[in-house]
Amino acid sequence: MRLNPRCPPWYLYHLGLAYQMTGRYAEAIATQKEVISRNPNISYAHLNLASSYLWQWIAQQSPAAQTLEPAVAAVQRALALNDSLHWSHIVLGGIYLYQQQYDQALAEMERAVALAPTEASSYAGLAEVLSRVGRSEDALEAAAQALRLKSEIADAHLDSVGAAYATAGRPEEAIAPLQRYISRYPNILGAHLTLAAVYSELGKEAEAHAEATEVLRLNPNFSLEVHKERMPIKDPAVLEQHIAALQKAGLK
Repeated sequence: MRLNPRCPPWYLYHLGLAYQMTGRYAEAIATQKEVISRNPNISYAHLNLASSYLWQWIAQQSPAAQTLEPAVAAVQRALALNDSLHWSHIVLGGIYLYQQQYDQALAEMERAVALAPTEASSYAGLAEVLSRVGRSEDALEAAAQALRLKSEIADAHLDSVGAAYATAGRPEEAIAPLQRYISRYPNILGAHLTLAAVYSELGKEAEAHAEATEVLRLNPNFSLEVHKERMPIKDPAVLEQHIAALQKAGLK
């Protein structure tokens, strides 16, 4: 951009994506809004805007009163431009999941798999939703399929794969994908949070506390109470187990 001050909007789009993948959501949102102001027909910009809103909300870094409605609006604009893009359905499925609209979340992830049956992130998103609603065996099957495939964005699917294994009661199998994801994307709070819970459940106290420290590095104001309200685990007993593991890891 320094070399080409009159760069096309795609330059800004990639900058916004880089901001998102490094956990700088406010900058990602502002940058994608600039892309859209220059060219409102770039579906990927709307999509990245939606996912940045979602990740910002999950990380408890959004403005206090903000809901997921801006994310919904952005992904709906992406779908209006291109309904056949599987990433849009993955993002919408993720938004529905965190709104605890489980049937809609599952339908969107299934749509993503139908559109991109060789894309790892489609199966990973499906695995996460299935695990959150208690369909553990189906979730494990989808997670295994995700691990057999590759994602268009390197290792982007491994966060959801790890979450699926963790929620489906296979914490040992969650560790490797989550560690690999974090090695590439160290500033994504949700992955550290899942890994903290996994280590805690396995009695690995030092590792659990280290991951809890990373959560607080990324958001010193992280609240376990807020997380409990937002965490889309349908079974109350499984949710309580998850919260107890995070408390044991040192989060409050």
